[in-house]
Amino acid sequence: MTGTVFGSPWLQGLLSDAEIAARLGPDAQMHDMLRVEAAYARAKAAVGQVPEEIAGDAAKAILAFTPDLNLLAATALRDGMPVPGLVAQLRAALPEALHGAVHGGLTSQDVMDTALVLALRDVCDLLEARLGAVITALKGLSERFGAAQMMGMTRMQPALPITVGDRLRGWQGPLPRHLGRLTELRPRLLRLQLGGPVGTGSTLGGQRDAIAAHMAAALDLAAPDSAWHVERDALVEFGGWLAMLTGSLGKVGQDVALMAQSGPQVLRLASGGASSAMAHKTNPIDAEMLVTLARFNAAQLTGLTGTLLHEQERSGAAWTLEWMLLPQMMLATGAALSAAGRMVSAIESIGTTRA
Repeated sequence: MTGTVFGSPWLQGLLSDAEIAARLGPDAQMHDMLRVEAAYARAKAAVGQVPEEIAGDAAKAILAFTPDLNLLAATALRDGMPVPGLVAQLRAALPEALHGAVHGGLTSQDVMDTALVLALRDVCDLLEARLGAVITALKGLSERFGAAQMMGMTRMQPALPITVGDRLRGWQGPLPRHLGRLTELRPRLLRLQLGGPVGTGSTLGGQRDAIAAHMAAALDLAAPDSAWHVERDALVEFGGWLAMLTGSLGKVGQDVALMAQSGPQVLRLASGGASSAMAHKTNPIDAEMLVTLARFNAAQLTGLTGTLLHEQERSGAAWTLEWMLLPQMMLATGAALSAAGRMVSAIESIGTTRA
């Protein structure tokens, strides 16, 4: 779920995000899955399905367990997912007396989806903080240069004079709305997954809702009324949010690249990229990357909408496609917010004359 197309070290800094990559990495994923399994063990005790002492010991052992990731990779190749191999390793490592509190009644999708949501919560917090910083930086830019004059451009041609503030409003306007959209989306996105093998909760002893409530409280997630195994709309909505955000940042990057062109110096950057052949050039790398990342996420969103097509009660194909696409979009969005922050900080002046 965390493999990246930005594999070369010299591309990862440009097109990926180390902090998000670490949060989505194998160690973090395994820890999240084990947190889900431990929460389930304790919930089984809370509803009386296993003794408290057994559940407590199982939960502690689960959280202390270190899986063999190489073995897990081999079993995942066979099973199409890591959870069957992980559960097998857990049961092999834990005393048989604790096995009644381990996984029974769950399905792999319950574990993996809930683990994903735990990661998404942290990624949302990170993106929200970075977006807030970009909004603040753009506000400062407007305060410094907003009254300066420049030529308005429509259809890439000179139109009528405007102020820098007029253009900056087009950069700033969508960003607080994106913050608002994320706030509205969180309750739909950050939900526990619990349904058992076919999503009905039939393997949970008639106590699905009670178990879900205990697990959700332990993991600080919402407890849904029913499983959302085949209802992937919130995840696709999140992907749409990522694409909209990078699209808005890409518009800013595209404008900066055009404004920094040679000719009338409408915008001056303090720093940029070097050319291997032309020492006089300073290339607006961060501006270009914002355009690239916006286009990348737009392309991934098309694929992500295809993950809505879960046939019957679970799709291996649609689910796996989701694992491939959504992490890439999060990495691209993290990279875009970092690039936007650097780019705005590097703007030394905008406008042709002061008002």
